[in-house]
Amino acid sequence: MAKTPITVRGMELLRIELQRLKAEERPRIIAAIAEARAHGDLSENAEYAAARERQGFVEGRIAEIESKLANAQVIDPKLLHTEGRCVFGATVDIESEDGASVTYQIVGEDEADIKEGRVSVTSPIGRALIGREAGESVEVQTPGGVKRYEILDVRYE
Repeated sequence: MAKTPITVRGMELLRIELQRLKAEERPRIIAAIAEARAHGDLSENAEYAAARERQGFVEGRIAEIESKLANAQVIDPKLLHTEGRCVFGATVDIESEDGASVTYQIVGEDEADIKEGRVSVTSPIGRALIGREAGESVEVQTPGGVKRYEILDVRYE
């Protein structure tokens, strides 16, 4: 299976979530199932059905995270030496045609959070920025039409 790029921060967040699911959610669900079973007839027990459904969701998420961790290729932006080129993990300052500037870090799909300035490497803006350098202009196809940006700076933080 192909390796999936992830930042050090993203890897740590997945590990924390996995630990929480295994140490807190699993035992809580097991206790809820046991309590619901104590109430009698399982065929008409809504609490039991809800707890089993939650258990399925949590177990699925645990398997998904474990798979992502097993296939992750951790990339530390601080160790990159790409001479100002925009690569995975880079922090990029860009300016739109109307003069609005914004800073994005290019991260993996699981880490993306536009409110925190993290865009996925597979997003339209992420794909447009990869491989470019400071001073270059890029065009991004958005639902509102084509937007043009100028790359002001590329950093590896």
